[in-house]
Amino acid sequence: MNYKETLFFVAKCLTISLEEENKKEIENQLKTNEIDWDAVVKASTANYVLTALYCNLKRASFLHYLPNDLVDFMIRITDLNRDKNQQIIEQAKEINELLLANNITPIFLKGTGNLLEGLYEDIAERMVGDIDIILSTEDVLKANNLLKKNNYTSNSLLFDDHRHLSRLTSNNNIAAIEIHKELLIEKYANEFNYSFVNKDSQIINDTNVMSFDNQLALSIIATQINDHGFYFKNIALRNAYDVFLLSKKTVAKNAFNKFINLKNPLNCFLATCYEVFNKPKSLKYVNSKDIEAYLKSFNQLLADEKLRNKSYRKIKKTLVNKKKLTVLYKSTFNKTYRNWLLKRMTDKNWYQEKLIQLGLKKPEPNP
Repeated sequence: MNYKETLFFVAKCLTISLEEENKKEIENQLKTNEIDWDAVVKASTANYVLTALYCNLKRASFLHYLPNDLVDFMIRITDLNRDKNQQIIEQAKEINELLLANNITPIFLKGTGNLLEGLYEDIAERMVGDIDIILSTEDVLKANNLLKKNNYTSNSLLFDDHRHLSRLTSNNNIAAIEIHKELLIEKYANEFNYSFVNKDSQIINDTNVMSFDNQLALSIIATQINDHGFYFKNIALRNAYDVFLLSKKTVAKNAFNKFINLKNPLNCFLATCYEVFNKPKSLKYVNSKDIEAYLKSFNQLLADEKLRNKSYRKIKKTLVNKKKLTVLYKSTFNKTYRNWLLKRMTDKNWYQEKLIQLGLKKPEPNP
């Protein structure tokens, strides 16, 4: 199995609880005994969907097709993730109660929001990092100070125009908290923000979450916009799996009609989900020449590892240089950028690292 075949196999497995045709095709493929399970584990782990893969295979009663040692490994990882997510749910509920008691209404986002609303049949399916919430502008600092008074601390520093405040952590809790001022990078912030998502947010299980249309959009935005997936033309299966599940709760192809600049990158991701998950009806999209060109590049990169790596390095370099220029520009009028840049330039280790990167200094030999 090459990389593309492995990725498509893993993706199709993620749908077998809800797509009967895919379930039949996967069982026929499993019966061939030609699955490269090492490649499957590598791809599913890299995409943070190993536990979702296990849960779907278990629900379909397909685990007997897998090597016993792999099943044992998947059970251990899934059990650990379930325990972790249960702790995150309890922590999120405590945060919700604390903020509500102080007249602050958080909207829970991403994985934690999905867990709280019950999007997954098994909470172990989703691998979650932080607890993400978004608040009105007037409540952001108020909530930050309130959490700090309740044993949360922050050690990281971010630019004051970053879309969320510095992460808050507590020795008594498993997850860090990110309080969002914005949902998107500056270029698109005026199109998808607190005011936009607050209008039709919904209460599920005593928790405020976004509408299903906006949840679907954010699942894509997190990787396609904020992580530059639109430029790399790749797919993050963890986000794609959320999109697939949310497409069962709304009409996916209509979810982006309110957008202008975001519409094309969101539809391009939806189109890749449709292809990778083997064309589920719920992921149908409105086609266009832009989407056709995007899918062509997407498939070419998946099929050619050398081309994929070369493209990744080129785009990564472009984005890094663009970020450097942005920091330099903003440092002329923004104090936090100026202080950060000054601190960096006077950091001996950072300065030496940059000299090595520029080829002006040779790296120190390993002892």
